[in-house]
Amino acid sequence: MKQPLIVLTGPTAVGKTSLSIQLAQALDGEIISADSMQVYRHMDIGSAKVTDQEMKGVPHHLIDILEPWEDFNVAIFQSMAKQALSDIYGRGHIPIVAGGTGFYIQALLYDIDFKKNESDSSVREELENIAQTQGNEYLHQLLTEADPDAAAQIHANNQKRVIRALEYYKLTGQRISEHNQQEREKESPYRFYYYVLNCDRARLYQRIDQRVDQMMDVGLVAEVEKLRDMGCCRGMTSMQGLGYKEILDYLNQECSLEEAVRVLKRDTRHFAKRQLTWFKREREVRWLQLEDFGCDPGLVLEHILEEFRQGEKTAKKNEQKESAFDEIGTDV
Repeated sequence: MKQPLIVLTGPTAVGKTSLSIQLAQALDGEIISADSMQVYRHMDIGSAKVTDQEMKGVPHHLIDILEPWEDFNVAIFQSMAKQALSDIYGRGHIPIVAGGTGFYIQALLYDIDFKKNESDSSVREELENIAQTQGNEYLHQLLTEADPDAAAQIHANNQKRVIRALEYYKLTGQRISEHNQQEREKESPYRFYYYVLNCDRARLYQRIDQRVDQMMDVGLVAEVEKLRDMGCCRGMTSMQGLGYKEILDYLNQECSLEEAVRVLKRDTRHFAKRQLTWFKREREVRWLQLEDFGCDPGLVLEHILEEFRQGEKTAKKNEQKESAFDEIGTDV
């Protein structure tokens, strides 16, 4: 019998953190963070990292486990998350994957195989040189020509992912978008409940702007300044995160603080749109539109709990039926 797994995701600033904690409290669950930035220590404000007080005693995994200069990618996430799942199941608890990085969630749900996806340093170096001499836009155009679907999903400024997609194409002759689609069509090893929390676009954008203003009020500039003093620079994976690269540009006198905040709000809104586009392509997703619940998170929680408990009840009945059939077959 497959093990149960709850996924709670959605665009940035929609309210996933609070709801996931309430869900974990109700089910005696533990949370695995599916966030590409909260994994880093010293990066609390810009990543909107859950605080110890907000956790309310609920165990959280994959938070504050790497230094900002360490690399983190989907394959590393998948490996760490699978270990966390094993530990949680071993304790007899329910795992709740919460966060907004869709590719991470997909890699875990369908156990995507990254072993075939080995790198070749010479090809990668060639592509890195092209990026350095001709820029990200030119590199992204090369990807558009080689793999239009991948190019549509990867932002031109996400140099590492653009290079990885081109590298995969050059090494295998297959488009990485086709490879990912094949992996997506695999059956999940988990009995999962995949929820996407969403709200009205205007409401979401207002929440995003408010969150950025809050980040500024509680010391985002000082946080990024401290990271810069620790040796963190724009080329690091960690410093590519929203909030960090914009404020770093301000600290490096490449723009005013007002401009950095404006760009941060704009790019966060664009990021939220890309997240929603990703989730709309995913299979077996259950959408939770806040307005359908009167914008009451408590009613959303009740809905998830009812669906989960009913689903588990049905799964156990089916398991008992299969077990009975197996026994009959053995007797015969």
